[in-house]
Amino acid sequence: MTLAYQQPGTTTFIPEIWDAELLTQFDPLLVWASPFVANNKYEGEIRKKGDVVHINSLLRPTVGDYTIADGMTAQRPETVDQKLTITEAKYLQVLVEDAERVQLAGGLDSPINQQMIRALAREADSFMGSIIASGATALPAVVPTANNIPQSLYSAILDMMLALDDNDIPAGRYVVVSPRVKRYLIEHPAVANAAAYGEGGVTANGVVARLAGFTILTTTAMPAGVDIVAGHSEFATYASQFTGFREGQSEKYRADYIDTLHLYGGKIVRYPELDTKKADSTFDESKPTKGICKAAVTWPTS
Repeated sequence: MTLAYQQPGTTTFIPEIWDAELLTQFDPLLVWASPFVANNKYEGEIRKKGDVVHINSLLRPTVGDYTIADGMTAQRPETVDQKLTITEAKYLQVLVEDAERVQLAGGLDSPINQQMIRALAREADSFMGSIIASGATALPAVVPTANNIPQSLYSAILDMMLALDDNDIPAGRYVVVSPRVKRYLIEHPAVANAAAYGEGGVTANGVVARLAGFTILTTTAMPAGVDIVAGHSEFATYASQFTGFREGQSEKYRADYIDTLHLYGGKIVRYPELDTKKADSTFDESKPTKGICKAAVTWPTS
């Protein structure tokens, strides 16, 4: 769009550049909505808040005993429907004197825009964290003493490993811990020396270490009353789409505006072997999933 005080030949604002830069800066800020914790297999094409993505789960067929006399009995495939609703619509809008100059100067790198991107990421991550924690199976609270906090926390993670093993949850698991849990957990030799036991190093998406089949992550966006969550990304799904940046002239100010809309939703994914199928061919979502577990920590007072 050419404004009254612009030369027509100099209108070079390219929203696709901003779209790519936003995703580059947005995605590494996520923990609960990152690929480590939630899959994005079912995004489809999201156009507006209220859109519904359907997830069909195929029931496992029955294996029969074969005899020459009885032969074989064919089974019809049966599916269970799950709905992923896009419930959230968040926007980011900034006023600039000249959208073209802002683009040339690397507009999303400015401090105020960086804070707005962090705010969008925080909203999405807190939303997904609440979805995951509310659907997780609660394990007994961890009650360490002042002298054994690191060992108690590490043992709690191993107990979660056992709970997931008992339900045949596949490899590629995660553990998300609060900053306070991380502070004590890294005192345990198995985590402090992760290079010897698993894989050390800190990367994007809050990863602390990889150990004992888990990717250990940390975030300040922990749901209330939860300190440790362990599971597999196949049991939670996150669908997200930015609608693309727009540029226009503000009606109120002598300035351009640049904005984008973030549409997203999330849910716990159910499986026929682990969840209860209802008569209407849907899953009973009132029960927690066996693919994710959680625990709170009762911290010692002295």
